[in-house]
Amino acid sequence: MSKINDFLTETGIFFLATVDGDRPKLRPLGAHFEEDGKVIFGVGDFKDVYKQMVKNPFVEIAACKPNGHWLRYSGKAVFETDGKYAEKMIKESGLEQIYNEETGNKLMAFHLEDAAAVDINVMGEGENLL
Repeated sequence: MSKINDFLTETGIFFLATVDGDRPKLRPLGAHFEEDGKVIFGVGDFKDVYKQMVKNPFVEIAACKPNGHWLRYSGKAVFETDGKYAEKMIKESGLEQIYNEETGNKLMAFHLEDAAAVDINVMGEGENLL
């Protein structure tokens, strides 16, 4: 998991793909951290991305480094039941103004299970990271 987390940290921004009906949806994300052997991500419970993931939990994350390496990380999104992950992400990412009691918005932390992760050199073969 450290290789995946480090890759995402180096890229800064990465993209999460979901399915909306029969159409793909892609959006940029940046917040993540590694804890308890998992890379943790988060989405707002009020956003379409959350609703899409609840309906179809299979997602893919793509990220690209300036050196031409890119990451393809796919699997089943599993939402965390322990609130410590969402609390940590909110604090570390400075999202307190969006996710608080006043707004009523909740950050839904998740990780990927049954996942595959490949670091691909644009001119070479991929390296499995899991």
